[in-house]
Amino acid sequence: MKSPCIDICVFDGRTGWCKGCGRTKDEIRAWKKSQPHQQRRIESDLPRRLAKLTPMAKPIRPDQ
Repeated sequence: MKSPCIDICVFDGRTGWCKGCGRTKDEIRAWKKSQPHQQRRIESDLPRRLAKLTPMAKPIRPDQ
């Protein structure tokens, strides 16, 4: 499974989530070694996480 990283690695101090992709530092480090079902579980939670970040912290997609 492709990484959800969009090369905006700034972490929210309150949640610990990356403001670009929504993952934690531990999830990012473990991504390549994670099982597909673990990656899918994390990826399915990312929209919820990103929505909880402040509006200024929402991801900026490079293609926008």
